Amino acid sequence: MVIRGTGGGSIAVMKRVVALIVFFSLLFFLFTSVAFGQVQIRLRVIQALNVGQSIDPSLKELHDELKTLFSFTSYRLMRDENLNLSLNQPFRIPVHKGKTFIETTLVGQHKNVAELRIRVNREGTDILNTQVRLSPGRTILVGGPKHGEGVIIYALYARF
Repeated sequence: MVIRGTGGGSIAVMKRVVALIVFFSLLFFLFTSVAFGQVQIRLRVIQALNVGQSIDPSLKELHDELKTLFSFTSYRLMRDENLNLSLNQPFRIPVHKGKTFIETTLVGQHKNVAELRIRVNREGTDILNTQVRLSPGRTILVGGPKHGEGVIIYALYARF
């Protein structure tokens, strides 16, 4: 494209064109995940115990919610994963020595809700199989199976 003219007029037109291109590109990338049925999930695997009274520093923002829902004295982060889920495409993560895994599947997506299936399998047997509805910017805590002297809690947070 050739722009002819005198002075700063042609530069101003170019700046506007570039600004519009950048604006529409950003809109495209922001809405692409919704358009293609993708949801970004932060999955944290937490061990809850009644041994000691400590909380992992990375779980401070969840401490009040954990204490309200569960009666444990100690919480330790075991795993922190960011997942990009596509509709009906399971995402499997090994949790404990390759014998246990958690599988997260996006089974539905609406304007302000993502429906997820959470499945935990230990040595070939499902020990947890549930479905949750998650709003963007919210965390859901799912009480899981026994682990050592405590239990596992799954914290799921969505961005879409």
